[in-house]
Amino acid sequence: MSPKVYVGVLVDHDPEGQMRPRVITWEDGTKYEIDRVLDIRQAASPAGSQGDRYTIRVQGQQRYLYFERSTDLTGNNIGRWFVERRAAV
Repeated sequence: MSPKVYVGVLVDHDPEGQMRPRVITWEDGTKYEIDRVLDIRQAASPAGSQGDRYTIRVQGQQRYLYFERSTDLTGNNIGRWFVERRAAV
């Protein structure tokens, strides 16, 4: 199982309420602009959770970005964003 890396994400919300991620901030503070959102669907992560999987293009490469919804229905925390850490080759 790939470990999760929780990341900061700058998100736009459209008038219908859909989230569109724009920039990912990696754990070391490096920012990566998302070139394009290719697909959004509910899906399980191999890292072990259920949520929304965003297929994105970053620097010309296709990646998955996950939104893990909070189980707490009260408060301001609706969920967290993560990516899967790739194993060193």
